[in-house]
Amino acid sequence: MAEIPADLETVLKDAHLPALMTALVHMTGDTHWLRSEWTPVYNPLSRGDPGIPEEEQAKIRAEAAKAIRAYLEGKPMAMPNPPIDVLRRQMDFVAGAEIPEQYVDFLTDELVLKGRSSKDPHFEAPPVQAAARKMKVLIVGAGMSGLLTGIRLSQAGVPFEIVDKNADVGGTWFENTYPGCRVDNSNHMYSYSFEPNHAWPQHFSPQPVLLEYFRGIAKKHDLKKHIRFETLVEQLAWDEAKEVWRATLKGKDGKTEVVEATAVVTAVGQLNRPRMPDIEGLGTFEGPAFHSAEWRHDVDLKGKRVVVIGTGASAYQFVPEIAPEVAKLTVFQRNPPWGLPVPHYHEDVPDGMKWTLEHVPFYDKWYRFWLFWMTTEGFLPMVKTDPSWNGSPDAVSPANAMLRDMATESYRMQLAERPDLLPKVTPNYPIGGKRAVLDNGVWLAALKRDNVELVTEKVARITPKGVVTADGREYEADVLIYGTGFQASNFLSFLKVKGRGGRDLHESWGGDARAYLGITHPGFPNFFTIYGPNTNIVVNGSIIFFSECAVRYIVGCLHLLAETGARALEPRQDVYDDFNRKVDEANAGWAWGSPNVSSWYKNSFGRVSQNWPFGLIDYWRATLAPNPDDFVLERAPEPVG
Repeated sequence: MAEIPADLETVLKDAHLPALMTALVHMTGDTHWLRSEWTPVYNPLSRGDPGIPEEEQAKIRAEAAKAIRAYLEGKPMAMPNPPIDVLRRQMDFVAGAEIPEQYVDFLTDELVLKGRSSKDPHFEAPPVQAAARKMKVLIVGAGMSGLLTGIRLSQAGVPFEIVDKNADVGGTWFENTYPGCRVDNSNHMYSYSFEPNHAWPQHFSPQPVLLEYFRGIAKKHDLKKHIRFETLVEQLAWDEAKEVWRATLKGKDGKTEVVEATAVVTAVGQLNRPRMPDIEGLGTFEGPAFHSAEWRHDVDLKGKRVVVIGTGASAYQFVPEIAPEVAKLTVFQRNPPWGLPVPHYHEDVPDGMKWTLEHVPFYDKWYRFWLFWMTTEGFLPMVKTDPSWNGSPDAVSPANAMLRDMATESYRMQLAERPDLLPKVTPNYPIGGKRAVLDNGVWLAALKRDNVELVTEKVARITPKGVVTADGREYEADVLIYGTGFQASNFLSFLKVKGRGGRDLHESWGGDARAYLGITHPGFPNFFTIYGPNTNIVVNGSIIFFSECAVRYIVGCLHLLAETGARALEPRQDVYDDFNRKVDEANAGWAWGSPNVSSWYKNSFGRVSQNWPFGLIDYWRATLAPNPDDFVLERAPEPVG
């Protein structure tokens, strides 16, 4: 039995109260916790304050403490599987809004109320199990998605091998080690749904903590025995005669090996290839120069003159970290990012919250759902384009304009003593048009320092001594750091993929990458991508959610092969074309699809090749299981005679 804190009511002060009350319905069987006068009222940028008077909150916590004590002392849970009408009330209550009917199935699955999740592989039939054992899947990448794929294939009984260019697991959290690197999605949602961590030290954990989480996952599921580290996949080629993929692997020693696989899953992400700017003189700087994704820890910045080019998400994190130690920091900005006020971005998770997550059943699930709704689906309407909007061009709807006003007011308050900075840091495009960052004050505090200068004049060229801007001024530096993002639109640029008939994947894309559900590609049998084209999220959620949905779908495709006896599958061309047409039409209706907004969400053709333009619930539902009618299934030839 868990040790019950003597000051349990005090401990519960750290809990998100609406999630706690919603969880107590399961524990007590009593729906009075969902009283209308206790229904939370949140603002769009709320950190979870339910808007209930403190005196009333104290009464709720006292009653909750009694119920929790009784449960932990042995009283059975009264309602582990609520009826649908109660579940609907719980959903609406914790979100403080009326949740659409379509979320019932989703939430039932997320809460695992039926004892199993749709994300668990279902390979129960002996013939399916036998067919699965004869497969082999090659997974490219041992980051978040690659590890997830390995776990699910292991559960399904499908043999697999993971190949990664790095020396350890973790992907982006292994590679990006710049100062201040951390996740910008709450960790209680940025974690596998089946592997919650109730001991996250902060709401938005730094890189070392995230790397340790994924290392722990690899160890728990014994994945390292399946991984080849420091190995590159140079080419994939579909062997039509044998109906297998032939992968050319290059090891650390430079030797190559060809291995065969029934299917290939690429799990390499979109933000893993640094993008260097197209600036005259690039590479001529005489001092240390590096991209933030390839941070030089051997370069001491103390007392140095440092130039940073770029003000994207990475710079937003590392500039405040290095500003206090350098002699002079010059930051060159082309377009400012929108910083959404999140005061607790660097805050620790209180001990009471950790205790509640660990010991109160269903609390972690409901807290995760609240995060899901408030920071994803509930937030999405605020970046939706209103065709009738005739206000300023820096917003796309009344709700978007309201959000802009809130963010701008936050800037204005932070810059009361430096009003000269306000026009420089305030974007002239709608919130949601480009990747927003989380603002807890440290960015603007860094820019206000006496040793920091924000330059908005265009960079004309790099010189051996520093940077020259379009007005002819030269900024000398000792160290040059590029915070210029990634080659997001160049999907799988490092990999040669030859499909049916020798068809080249990149030539078929013509620089405009597309996929069915971001996962499958006509002409490339048994070839699957995770975090593929049009599966990025802007303001609505955790990429881990998308990866779990995609892996469920991929495992479902392998199940379909095993069940039907087919050797290969690929999406029908008409299904693929129709899907991409709908995606393009839908993307035009969001802030990021505005024709006057340029960002890394768009490729060189101006098409939004990155983003998912529908709700997360839509991706969850579309990837529940593959529809056989969407695919061309290639069956083994019938024996002769």
